[in-house]
Amino acid sequence: MLQQPLRYLLPCSPTYWIRGHIVMKLLPHILFICLALALTWAQDHHQHHAAVLDRCKGLEMDAVAVNEEGIPYFFKGDHLFKGFHGKAELSNGSFTELDDHHHLGHVDAAFRMHYEDDPTHHDHMFFFLDNKVFRYYQHKLEAGYPKDISEVFPGIPDHLDAAVECPKPECDEDSVIFFKKDDIYHYNVKTKAVEKKEFDSMPNCTSAFRFMEHYYCFHGHMFSKFDPKTGDVHGKYPKEARDYFMRCSKFSDESDHLERERCSRVHLDAITSDDDGDLYAFRGHHFIRKDNNDILTSNSIESAFKELHSEVDAVFSYQDHLYMIKDDHLYVYKVGEPHTHLDGYPKPVKEELGIEGPIDAAFVCQDHHIAHIIKGKDIYDVDMSATPRAPSNKRPISVLNKVDAAMCGPGGVKVIRGNHFYHFDSVMLFVASRALPEQHKVSLELFGCDH
Repeated sequence: MLQQPLRYLLPCSPTYWIRGHIVMKLLPHILFICLALALTWAQDHHQHHAAVLDRCKGLEMDAVAVNEEGIPYFFKGDHLFKGFHGKAELSNGSFTELDDHHHLGHVDAAFRMHYEDDPTHHDHMFFFLDNKVFRYYQHKLEAGYPKDISEVFPGIPDHLDAAVECPKPECDEDSVIFFKKDDIYHYNVKTKAVEKKEFDSMPNCTSAFRFMEHYYCFHGHMFSKFDPKTGDVHGKYPKEARDYFMRCSKFSDESDHLERERCSRVHLDAITSDDDGDLYAFRGHHFIRKDNNDILTSNSIESAFKELHSEVDAVFSYQDHLYMIKDDHLYVYKVGEPHTHLDGYPKPVKEELGIEGPIDAAFVCQDHHIAHIIKGKDIYDVDMSATPRAPSNKRPISVLNKVDAAMCGPGGVKVIRGNHFYHFDSVMLFVASRALPEQHKVSLELFGCDH
């Protein structure tokens, strides 16, 4: 018998020690255990990272935050969805240090602090994991972090459910609202005072989100819009998050399709108005039509433009026809009831317009033959009356890094980026501008959505 107990940390650890006369006897068993552990870890690791997350199947997000460019980040487990559509990616691809300090199985809560009066925290993103808080600036972890939540936000508990920033006057003072089960904490950024509140009409939030000056509490795959001061929920809530914050092809039977499209926070893919003044706005698998009497209707792209199916890149109107660009191809429809797809189409964009696809946006101003084509950060002119057609007059667009959609009418050019649009009196002023004009809300000012 051994005079002393056999000691080790782990059989695979280089720090274990045992008496020399039994090393050779136990070594095969130790190696077998190490191999089994390694294979098990590798299998679990592969399955974990190979997991396919589909936000359109009703995921409950762990946290939601807006980055420095206003793009929403949705966190689920160790994955991250950027924006309102697209596939999941590993969170540590964007925030590497989270894994360096803490195994990133999930994020409890997150928010971006945007208080210009507080230069220490302004434009920083905060992530909460168990009892730690991470502070990032431009996707780089700040020195000294992670820290205990109690050190950075004294009076705020660990293991949070959600957090959201609340600048004044939306809150009485620049604040952060923290959620943990039934408890709500208003944290004053300047004084560090904590006021505990009761939001009786709100469900328990699994994540919270400030977007376009409104406040949203997510619970499961539903959400409610709430007053950050009182927690009051007004209107018909909860609503389906996939209807408003994700671009999904299928929706529940209870969804109001017209309201969903009017009030969706997902950016438009394309927009145009025909010669009669009817507006067409395209997003994912659906489109809105607003006639010149301001009557709105919504339907699937498949129902009216079956050859196109869905997901257009750009649309413009010219001589009573809709020119619809999808990837590298151009589809042409004669406007009418129903719209008529022209024979011989689709044709390559390069063949028809002289420019390689894909295209970001396109528009024609009334009584002109010039199609203005936006591709990346440049705009081109294509004379639609010429044969063959070729792009000319290439100019850089300095005022926006990306354009989602654009249209032109008697009042000038509307350029859409994300959830907002900007009005320019002419194409020349749009191209020459060095500063953005007043920001307008797409959902409110184009489609009359009041929430």
